[in-house]
Amino acid sequence: MPKVLVVDDEKSIRALCAEELGEEGYEVITTGQGKGVLGLIASARPSVVVLDIRMEDCNGLDLLQEIRQAHPDLPIVLNTAYDSYREDVKSVAADFYVIKSFDLAELKARLAEILKQ
Repeated sequence: MPKVLVVDDEKSIRALCAEELGEEGYEVITTGQGKGVLGLIASARPSVVVLDIRMEDCNGLDLLQEIRQAHPDLPIVLNTAYDSYREDVKSVAADFYVIKSFDLAELKARLAEILKQ
């Protein structure tokens, strides 16, 4: 069963992802903090990370760079409410850029695409 790590400071988004992705057959791990994610990745060994950009305790784009350095082959989907970060040069390190929505169809499609490879 593929394991998805959802990193988002919004509790409602974490709950929605856990419920809907769980129904799709994924094992879902969530955290509301960016700090400590590298350790969580090392211990939980997720198949893919879904990462928010604007979080209270860290900048998701900086965290994206840290994850890439430590785990270069780990797929990462940026999941944010802000389309403006798409043009940020740091965003290119992500496998996909998805605009947050309560309809997770696009996120589910991107996860399925990543996990087929």
